[in-house]
Amino acid sequence: MQKFTTFLMFKGRAEEAMNFYTSLFKNSEIVNIKRYGAGGPGAEGTVMHATFSLNGQNFKAIDSAGHAFSFTPSISIYVTCEDEAEIDATYSALLEGGSAMMPLGSYGFSKKFAWVGDKFGVSWQLNLA
Repeated sequence: MQKFTTFLMFKGRAEEAMNFYTSLFKNSEIVNIKRYGAGGPGAEGTVMHATFSLNGQNFKAIDSAGHAFSFTPSISIYVTCEDEAEIDATYSALLEGGSAMMPLGSYGFSKKFAWVGDKFGVSWQLNLA
């Protein structure tokens, strides 16, 4: 059976990003990490391949071994937050070192929504349930 998993490629900060994301969302963890060794295509000790889980949803992550491209806001991780405290805290944490493409506010399609690019370049849409 086919299975689809979001795959994120970072520029040397995959482990830092995974630690940050798993600290933000309940029931989250880094499942496994395999690192580049000496003489590999990536910098020694950086993430060759990893799996992490955010509230039960698995993601794959790597550190780029030299790709010239990074993330674009055209694809984002959409999060439905259970309450105002959760959306406010998540927005504040993701905004630190990042930027708001749509600041937290009331929009015609949602009473509380935000679109944020975090400090790692990953795009997030936050919506209050």
